[in-house]
Amino acid sequence: MGTKERLLELLEAEKGRYASGEEIAQALCVSRAAVWKAVKALRQEGYPIEAATNRGYCLSNKADVLSVQGIRKALNPVCRNVNIIVVPTVDSTNALIREMAGRGEPEGCVVVAGEQTAGRGRRGRQFYSPKDTGIYISLLLRPKHCAIERATGFTSMAAVAMCEAIESVSGEAAQIKWVNDVFVRGKKVCGILTEASLDMENGEAEYVVLGAGVNVYPPGDGFPEELKAVAGTVFEELHSDAKNRLAGEFLNRMMAFYAAPDADAYVEKYRARSLVLGKRITVLQGESARSATVCDIDGACRLLVRYDSGETACLSYGEIQVRV
Repeated sequence: MGTKERLLELLEAEKGRYASGEEIAQALCVSRAAVWKAVKALRQEGYPIEAATNRGYCLSNKADVLSVQGIRKALNPVCRNVNIIVVPTVDSTNALIREMAGRGEPEGCVVVAGEQTAGRGRRGRQFYSPKDTGIYISLLLRPKHCAIERATGFTSMAAVAMCEAIESVSGEAAQIKWVNDVFVRGKKVCGILTEASLDMENGEAEYVVLGAGVNVYPPGDGFPEELKAVAGTVFEELHSDAKNRLAGEFLNRMMAFYAAPDADAYVEKYRARSLVLGKRITVLQGESARSATVCDIDGACRLLVRYDSGETACLSYGEIQVRV
């Protein structure tokens, strides 16, 4: 790490407390001029570093700026092999991780961005990813002997992990609309997109890219007209370090599920958080729209429904859209 990164790590560890330039210089084994240069560079990147005569420098407690150092503070030992990359903006975190995976990047690589210019949702739809109000995170996994059908389960696993992360950081109850949307206070705050690369020789997943986009705060100009009725946010106003903590807690829970001896340990939690169990829904398949009642969610997180005709069906990912 360079001086700038080491300074940010030090300030994150002592967030809200002032440290003198001399104290910092000694801790980093650099000159006071180098400390000032690093402070200036971090400020230009948006980090709210305060300075006071005879007191030194302090990373404001009121800040909510994404950083590798801030996320790492929130991580548990289960994430010891996670390699975090934070970028202010990117076309798509999933696209960047896929590119890195193709170059042989090992499992555990994570890209976190504060903005996406070409974010994508399911079925190639655009995913609204405005600057500074959300977190957009993608994780690379290389599961062993994972059939491609099994890989789809990572979507529901991530949904549970995100629900738990949101509740841990905000105290708000979070629920899942089958299959990949997380809701808070009746509105969607997170979408999840899982993509896998298939090994054609054995039919197994070569790697899995797991992406999640979270609306942490309301956009300054509000949501676009087409999203106003459905889109919500985790918080209504600024909370100190919420983005870093949310990213960290999501990784803690996701990696714990991934490493669990019982590969389906998350399924009951998914079922318990479902927004659609027992509800009347409309199942959209191609040009058809059929009314149904949700009877259950099975061990593979597929939706078991009974149509008004009396016919039953087991719906898998990618086949349908569900409208509650």
